[in-house]
Amino acid sequence: MKDFNNFEEKEGRIDFDDYDSDDFEDDFLPGDEGREIILVSDGEKQRIDVFLSDKLKESRNFVQKLISDGRVTVNERKVKANYKVKLKDTLRIIIPPPEVLDVAAEDIPLDIVYEDMDLAVINKAQGMVVHPAPGHYTGTLVNGLMYHLKDLSTINGVLRPGIVHRLDKNTSGLMLVAKNDKAHNFLAQCLKDHSIKRIYYALVQGNIKEDEGEINAPLGRSEKDRKKYTVTQKNSKEAITNYWVVERYGSYTLVKLRLKTGRTHQIRVHMKHIGHPVVGDDVYGTKSDKFGLKGQLLHSKTLGFVHPATSQYMEFDSELPDYFIKVLNKIKL
Repeated sequence: MKDFNNFEEKEGRIDFDDYDSDDFEDDFLPGDEGREIILVSDGEKQRIDVFLSDKLKESRNFVQKLISDGRVTVNERKVKANYKVKLKDTLRIIIPPPEVLDVAAEDIPLDIVYEDMDLAVINKAQGMVVHPAPGHYTGTLVNGLMYHLKDLSTINGVLRPGIVHRLDKNTSGLMLVAKNDKAHNFLAQCLKDHSIKRIYYALVQGNIKEDEGEINAPLGRSEKDRKKYTVTQKNSKEAITNYWVVERYGSYTLVKLRLKTGRTHQIRVHMKHIGHPVVGDDVYGTKSDKFGLKGQLLHSKTLGFVHPATSQYMEFDSELPDYFIKVLNKIKL
């Protein structure tokens, strides 16, 4: 049993939101009944479903189901979702174990840029989901990796073998994949230390006046939509993005970006924050799209890292995809 008076300090877990990684081990109770969390309320007069949604970083629907299933108690008593928390309330939450799924290997074409005994570098296509999740249990990068690579690290369990860090579904480009647990742990620590070089290219709306800049703005979940992230001081984490203008096209700007941190949707939210959303981003940008795009023009172009076995620095670069180039050629005219 863990006692989280400060829930943000999750022992034994590296979160995607922390390092663009998913290195974690859940602590389960005997019999796989679930993971137990003890949380002492630091506020009051807030609905418990809203309070826990914020603390657990989960949707209200998820929390409401926990409550209706009797997995949440306050001062050892079951409550309803509309219960208003009081200062110093002791909340006990049982998170059920994840459903064990059999993820099948699929003969999906993958662009494998590099591979050795410890790792692989993949050039992910736009539109490909990285790992299985509700609504996407087949056709993911993981399904393809299981077919082509055979050996993958086991740290992230059955749904995310080998996955050290993610790219959004509609973000293309270079990704690291670990083929054994030793390499995975090393690379995850490099992500935590911000020692992996990650360069992205994006086409953004508007003409950025400065030739270069740094966006230092903390990110957290939006209170209006828990699936989105926003710049906020409340329950947020440090997020830093550096950018350089590559070329200006009047109403658009091609920029090179380097992540100092790797928060979820970081580049997309940061560019919106400074008034230059990524072209094609229908979540943080404009809904209209005159280019017929299927997603944002954001590409992970360069990836550099120290190899976990040889200690040698390696760097890979990828070309912008065809659909990206077509838009650039169009706006040049």
